[in-house]
Amino acid sequence: MIRILRQIFRTGIVTDRTSHIDDPRIKVVGINLDASSKKCLRRSMTVRQVDAGSCNGCELEIHAMNNPVYDCERLGIHFSASPRFADVLLVTGPAAINMEIALRRTYDAVPAPKIVIAVGDCACNGGIFGETYASLGGIDKVIPVNVYIPGCPPTPSDIFNGFYKIFL
Repeated sequence: MIRILRQIFRTGIVTDRTSHIDDPRIKVVGINLDASSKKCLRRSMTVRQVDAGSCNGCELEIHAMNNPVYDCERLGIHFSASPRFADVLLVTGPAAINMEIALRRTYDAVPAPKIVIAVGDCACNGGIFGETYASLGGIDKVIPVNVYIPGCPPTPSDIFNGFYKIFL
């Protein structure tokens, strides 16, 4: 617990201030992302988000993508409640032992081509949780990963850039 608190104090506040939201880089990435998804998928991208055992820091940033400031819907990213309709599987947190079977079943339910994005340090390599009796480490120990988005937690703009890496 003390290790987690030290990490929190060392990291500090990592969310964007509203004055930085009009950054033209986000608009350029958004336009390119929308055009690329429509070119490759012939429609907007549908995402299924799975929490494999995280602290919910990454989920807060993913929810921030849906707010009126970032508005991922206008960039062609739609979230789905079912993996059967998803183009992309967005996974946060380390692969907890209790979530291993659920994560595999969700991955199997996603139609081909299966694209998996690991969001946050925990999903990439286990992060602060590492490999313990309750955690397998990064999600690549359970399912194959296409794109890694490091950060604890990554900002919404980093997540948009990670989505764009799918099409590069």
